Amino acid sequence: MNYLIGAFKPSCSISITFADGKTRKQVPIKKENGQTLMVPLFQSQENIAGKITVEPVQGKKVEHNGVKIELLGHIEMYFDRGNFYDFTSLVRELDVPGEIYERKTYPFEFSTVEMPYETYNGVNVRLRYVLKVTVSRGYAGSIMEYQDFVVRNYSPPPPINNSIKMEVGIEDCLHIEFEYNKSKYHLKDVIIGKIYFLLVRIKIKNMDLEIRRRESTGSGANTHVETETLAKFELMDGAPVRGESIPLRLFLSPYELTPTHRNVNNKFSVKYYLNLVLVDEEDRRYFKQQEITIYRLQETS
Repeated sequence: MNYLIGAFKPSCSISITFADGKTRKQVPIKKENGQTLMVPLFQSQENIAGKITVEPVQGKKVEHNGVKIELLGHIEMYFDRGNFYDFTSLVRELDVPGEIYERKTYPFEFSTVEMPYETYNGVNVRLRYVLKVTVSRGYAGSIMEYQDFVVRNYSPPPPINNSIKMEVGIEDCLHIEFEYNKSKYHLKDVIIGKIYFLLVRIKIKNMDLEIRRRESTGSGANTHVETETLAKFELMDGAPVRGESIPLRLFLSPYELTPTHRNVNNKFSVKYYLNLVLVDEEDRRYFKQQEITIYRLQETS
């Protein structure tokens, strides 16, 4: 029985190490089994270099048809499991067909890699970057090893960032004006605003501000939309009076936000909304929703 188990073991082990692995920043990613893994962080146009070590099991040799490493960026829809949509695919051939008798190390480098999209792990979709090493073998079955890494891309502050001013009202019952200081926010920003009550003829019980994320995947009849409420912030408890003004200050840093993604590779979009919710004494709810743009500002160390 032990002999049978040994027959299915791979005949070599493969390890992937990054050239600057000890100094490069590591960030957590969640694996499918729920475990958290620390992986290196890159941004677009960086060099990705390191070495591959192939070590045969003691006393065995590995016959192969070549060794290669691929850098892949792909999108996976959870409702279309097993189908990966590659938007980046680079290959380096590391070895010609032959035999490996002892530990062998291959250096690799991908220079100024174009990685236009950020790593994203959503409700229905994930975008991931991975290094894939393949020791090609014919009938014996190829041996593969994967190494994830994360990509984050940074944006400068937008040159134009208009405030948002809106009115919400029910004729002859309620008239509110609200104002947010900007329409574009970075991930650690603060939303500052004011809400003015111009006319109040219904009994308002409370008012909340929500941050909502809307993820849409697919297209046409196969579009899937998921809306999550990421934050709920109570602005007011009790009835306002005419002429009253309520200040608003909401810090974004405690929440797990991502930048806004618009039509990534024609596969998915992620948008953020501020949703103002008023509840009257009869538990009727009044909404006013406004899209905001979220971007990743370069962090200063």
